[in-house]
Amino acid sequence: MEFNKVVTNQTKTMVLLMLVFTAIILLFSGLVYFSIVNFSHQRFYELLKIRATTIVQIEKGKDDLDLPENYVLNSMNDEELPMERDYVFAIPTDSNFKKISHEVHIPDYFFKNIAKNGESNYNDKEFYYIGKSFRHDDKDYIAIASAKNHYVVYYLGFLKRTLITCVVLSLFFSMIFSFYLSKTLFRPILKITGKVKEISSENLHLRLESQPDNKELNELVDTFNDMLNRIETSFETQNHLIGNVSHELRTPLTSIMGEADVALSISRTNEEYKETLGIILDEAEKLDKKIKALLMIAQTGFDGKVQKMDKVRIDQLLWDVIETLRRIDSRNNIFLDISMLPDNPKKLKVQGNEQLLHLAVTNIIQNGCKYSNFQQVKVSLGATDADVYIIVKDNGIGIPEEEMNKIYDPFFRASNTKNYEGYGIGLPLARNIVRMHNGELIVSSHENQGTTVQLRFPNFYSVLAEEKQA
Repeated sequence: MEFNKVVTNQTKTMVLLMLVFTAIILLFSGLVYFSIVNFSHQRFYELLKIRATTIVQIEKGKDDLDLPENYVLNSMNDEELPMERDYVFAIPTDSNFKKISHEVHIPDYFFKNIAKNGESNYNDKEFYYIGKSFRHDDKDYIAIASAKNHYVVYYLGFLKRTLITCVVLSLFFSMIFSFYLSKTLFRPILKITGKVKEISSENLHLRLESQPDNKELNELVDTFNDMLNRIETSFETQNHLIGNVSHELRTPLTSIMGEADVALSISRTNEEYKETLGIILDEAEKLDKKIKALLMIAQTGFDGKVQKMDKVRIDQLLWDVIETLRRIDSRNNIFLDISMLPDNPKKLKVQGNEQLLHLAVTNIIQNGCKYSNFQQVKVSLGATDADVYIIVKDNGIGIPEEEMNKIYDPFFRASNTKNYEGYGIGLPLARNIVRMHNGELIVSSHENQGTTVQLRFPNFYSVLAEEKQA
């Protein structure tokens, strides 16, 4: 099994936090240590420089400073610094400092730098040296002050041990903190995961709970709950569909089989056989219409890309629908309101399948005429820069409020439609077609006050712009 599959995200987060804390602690510890080391070196050199300057002033104050070349004039003066050693040398005429270097165990380049630059410093990790050149009685001399830096040798050693101890303790506490933080961060996720595992097709009503003060997780929870709402609705719709379809198909089949059984039970006259066959034919036609409607609903539930899409002028489509409905039944009283038409007719074009759009709009307007007992149905057409709107308003029987959540169930018919012919497939079929065209269908209704249906479609040019951006 691969490492990534074994190690959980919680462990990875804990290790990552520990690595970050360790890097920060080591960085700042090193910065503190080297800053103090650098400061101690500079400070000690400043003290030695003061001491060397004092030596020069003392030596210049002497009346007679006649020293042989390469001779140590002064060594082991009174110690004002730890293990201080002070020297005064006459600069050799040949500038050869090898003899002096050998005697005091200091590299000759240190003396050469002093003679050349007037001042120089040097350390051998234990003793620190600083030298200055000066002139007295027309002769050149070098004064050197040296001492052991106890601060670096002892105090910085203590600082190093202290920092190492602090780093080890910090790593220990960072491990505890990282573990606690990773547990705290992942506890809500583990809680959500456990809740999700409890949800199945038998308890789709369960929902995830929002996490306090956690905006990101709450967005995930809300998204998941929205998905559950859609799935639950889909399951309920499927259950209703199965129940409605089984009832709608069983009724004509039962009637057909019953008539055929009665007709075959005893001998009958030709007129009785014709009557029975007529009933069977009528029930078979109803069954055929229902099956075709069911197939149409199923087909329009698929992705609209399988359909042929062209530019369709909605105003022309509406005129054609109204003319068709008037030919079907002269009682259909339809008024087309064009007061909201845009100045630019291009805004009325949509990308769609003209036959399917014709079918959807026809079903909506025809329902308005039928359920208003052929009173006038007002159809309004308008458009914005992005969308085309069709609003169908009637003053018919309306839909009971408690049944509004079932209006898109295939074969569902409201309780107040018993006196009206129909199969309950017009509205769900229209909604499927509208969805195929990336549109929206909104129904608002009150019993005995009428129904308003709003259809919205994105116009052709807004769809084209979105496709170009994609």
